[in-house]
Amino acid sequence: MTIESNSSSKVTLWTRQDIKSLNDLKANGVIRIKRKHLEEKFEDIAEYIIGLYNWFVNKADKMVPKPDGVEFPIWCSISEENMLRPTNNTVVYVLEVDRSEILYFDGVKWDQALNHLYIPKDEEDKEKYIKDIQRKGFKDEFSVFDGPITHFYPEEKQRIIDSWTRVFEIDEWDIFRVQANIWEIRQDMIKNVLYDE
Repeated sequence: MTIESNSSSKVTLWTRQDIKSLNDLKANGVIRIKRKHLEEKFEDIAEYIIGLYNWFVNKADKMVPKPDGVEFPIWCSISEENMLRPTNNTVVYVLEVDRSEILYFDGVKWDQALNHLYIPKDEEDKEKYIKDIQRKGFKDEFSVFDGPITHFYPEEKQRIIDSWTRVFEIDEWDIFRVQANIWEIRQDMIKNVLYDE
């Protein structure tokens, strides 16, 4: 469950970031995720992740417009219980964010998108999808997007990408499943900074 402050328009969120983000905050008064941050974090798979993040940014920007100069989203936990804890070289920002700046999404569904999988509407849709791809000769759902016969079925790849918008449909409000996206961290949002002990 989301922890709310006294003001009903604000929500408390938690996000773990590289400790170097404190320097960005001091120098610029704001923390924003840049391409270089993703390249440092994801190394060999950075291009793969950046491609998926670009898709996310394109869709999320239509729901909660991003400020000028923002490149990528900042992922946040909606509960202290399920937040990523500070580790060596990271800090956790405890934020108070206006509801209008938050886009909630389903982290389980996002994991499916990260794996280039189809996100079904429901169980019936999943069963129908599996039967359909098997009929077309795909070994399993993991082979549809990048498999050896994918080039024969370009519409299947698009079908998968189109299904990813379901990331923003929250079927189950659960602290282990729901995550929040914000575009930047401003000084006025920060209630506390937690360090590794």
